[in-house]
Amino acid sequence: MPAVQAAVTIPSGDVALEGALVVPEGARGVVLFAHGSGSSRKSPRNTFVARGLRAAGLGTLLFDLLTAAEDADYERRFEIELLSRRLADGVRFVRDDARTRGLAVGLFGASTGAAAALQVAARFPA
Repeated sequence: MPAVQAAVTIPSGDVALEGALVVPEGARGVVLFAHGSGSSRKSPRNTFVARGLRAAGLGTLLFDLLTAAEDADYERRFEIELLSRRLADGVRFVRDDARTRGLAVGLFGASTGAAAALQVAARFPA
């Protein structure tokens, strides 16, 4: 599979979530990031971990689970069910997208993102 580096938009209910998909050539899988409250796809910690995963031959999808307006509402950051639904939509996106279809899917979560990742992993045990 050829290398991919693309800005993506993930549909989720009535919103569109912005993300960055990077898949090195010959990737064995793709890891979706579910960042913690108050963080974003552009967080230096997330991008550092993503670089390490890509160096190990894994693709990454960093995307914001909340829109900018939603993130401004502090309480929304702790709505684990909402974050889980959005992360599940990300999983469906990578499973359906021609650039990542057929790759193994992994989840990486921190803080409230870890709770969302655990819920989604239970919904998609494969």
